[in-house]
Amino acid sequence: MKIHLETERCIIRDLEESDLDGMFDLDSNVNVHKFLGKNPIKTKDEALEIIKNIRGQYKDFGIGRWAIEDKATNDFIGWTGFKREKKLRPDRVYIDIGYRLREKFWGKGIGTETALACLKYGFETLSFDEVCGCADIDHTASNAILRKIGLQYIEDFEFKGISLHWYALKKSEWKIK
Repeated sequence: MKIHLETERCIIRDLEESDLDGMFDLDSNVNVHKFLGKNPIKTKDEALEIIKNIRGQYKDFGIGRWAIEDKATNDFIGWTGFKREKKLRPDRVYIDIGYRLREKFWGKGIGTETALACLKYGFETLSFDEVCGCADIDHTASNAILRKIGLQYIEDFEFKGISLHWYALKKSEWKIK
């Protein structure tokens, strides 16, 4: 297991097949998927495919979403980190910062804490020139996290009929928090 970062409360590490139960709990939850197209997974095989896909991104691009693990309990909280993305904005390839937490961990500041640590790592260690993110315009919590970590609202766009806010932050504009 490769650990990338630690925060006050969390370990941020590569996703492993041993995270299967946690990933299933995360992505089978209808509340988690409320702003993600309302299409939660139904089987652990689907969760395993998600893990394998993310692990493939580590090999192909050197980045991918990373597991968030509670330092005190070793519980799988969810994921955070980067993805080389082009699906949502086919006119460009960009580095997307994202996060997804199991419902029992919502409202505790973990999304902001881990995304901020990832952003710092992305600019300082991975030397990204720009990091982007997007969120459903109605997803108050996700939009708040993107703003709290310093991303700037750029514009709205649509993907498969869903209105999204688009954010970006250039390394030259980034301020260490």
